[in-house]
Amino acid sequence: MLTLVAPDASFYQSFTESHSEWAGAHQDGTGLFPGDDITSQEGFEAWVRKLLAAERAVEKDGIVPCTYLWMTKGARYVGSIAFRHHLTPALLNSGGHIGYGVRPSERGQGVASWALQELCARLVAQGEPDRVLLTCDDSNAASAKTIERAGGVLEDARIDADGDLFRRYWINLAAPTN
Repeated sequence: MLTLVAPDASFYQSFTESHSEWAGAHQDGTGLFPGDDITSQEGFEAWVRKLLAAERAVEKDGIVPCTYLWMTKGARYVGSIAFRHHLTPALLNSGGHIGYGVRPSERGQGVASWALQELCARLVAQGEPDRVLLTCDDSNAASAKTIERAGGVLEDARIDADGDLFRRYWINLAAPTN
C-alpha cells in the first residue's frame, strides 16, 4: 500500500538503493542538491533534517518554503513529491508549485499519479492555494499524462534556458462555487 510520509532517516538504506537506480540523473521532488551528503548515515540524517526544516524556510536566493513528502510502500522508499508554498517569478515561469520523481524500478505503476492526486487532496483540505502550477519536459509523455489525470490544464509550452521545450499546467484546487 502506498503512503505519503515526511522524510525520515529510517529510509536510509531504501533511499540509497533508489538513488543508485537514478544513475546520477537529477531526482525531481527530492530537494537533493549538489553538496548534500547522502552517502553516510550521518549525512543522510542531516539532509533529512534540512528537508523537514524547508517547510518553515525564509525565502532566499529563489528558494521558498517547501513541503517534502516521500512515497513509500511499507519500509520501501519509492519516490518524492515536493510542494513549494508560493512562486517566485522564476518558479512561475518554469518550476511550478509541485515537483515529483519516482524511482526507476517503480515507474509505470501509477505511483506518481496517486501521489499527485493525494497531495492535491491534502491541499484542497487545507483550503489553499486555489490552484497549483506544474511543469514537465515536452518529451516526458508519462509526466504530462500524470498531470492531466490529476486535472491539469495545459496553459502553454515554453523554451527553457537550455533551449528545451517544456509544458506548463494548472490544476484548479478551489471548491466550485454554486
